[in-house]
Amino acid sequence: MNIFIHELKSYGRTTFIWTASLTAFIIMFMLVYPAFSNDVENTRKLFEGFPEGVRKALGLMLDSFFTLLGFYSYIFMYVTLCGAIQAMHMGTSILSKEVRDKTADFLMTKPVSRKKIMTSKLLAVLCSLAITNIICILIAGVMLEVIKNTGYDVKAFLMISATLFFIQLIFAALGVLVSMMVPAIKSVLSVSLGTVFGFFILNMFDSVIDKEAIRYLTPFKFFDFSYIIKNGSYETPFLIVGVVFVIAAVAASYIIYGKRSIHAV
Repeated sequence: MNIFIHELKSYGRTTFIWTASLTAFIIMFMLVYPAFSNDVENTRKLFEGFPEGVRKALGLMLDSFFTLLGFYSYIFMYVTLCGAIQAMHMGTSILSKEVRDKTADFLMTKPVSRKKIMTSKLLAVLCSLAITNIICILIAGVMLEVIKNTGYDVKAFLMISATLFFIQLIFAALGVLVSMMVPAIKSVLSVSLGTVFGFFILNMFDSVIDKEAIRYLTPFKFFDFSYIIKNGSYETPFLIVGVVFVIAAVAASYIIYGKRSIHAV
């Protein structure tokens, strides 16, 4: 429990900064919605001037963009991008910070098992991400109520918002696995940014060419907001892939950490 509290406190500043940034992003762009919805014709003409490939890459779906949930889902795509960086950074830091700060061997002297250490660290990351998501959903819900000009599907809103947590779990698990496989990471932020942006670029590429197989290669494609709004559900195959990956990555991390040699300072 002491390790969990210590880790949770160590992530406190990072969690606050990311949560504040994400909520500010949501507030700022949702306040722009009335301007778009009040001048649909001219805004549509402006966007139609963009090449179709560019619109697809940017996630601009003109058929739904001017609806409240359509606009929310568009900006939420970029919220998930930022949230993925947060989760990847936290996951990758889980062990690499011990190696970087040369405290890994000291941690091993404590009367706790490696399994408990790993579990405490993972729970701290999970709680930090949960706090970020709860606050973001609450702020987004308030903003939708403030700016709405018509009713909207609350279930679809909650399902779209929940995808942030799911995507963060995937990238956090990936980050943990990377930290286990490459413990001596010199720059966690560089690894996190490079990995997340790589998957996001793959997401944009798939939006242009529209190949089903590529969707399985990037977590950003696991949740189709248009599908969620239309059907009120997630696509089961992609949900299964995401769950299996998280379980496999975490399980592999436990195994690697349990067998790893910890070098003394």
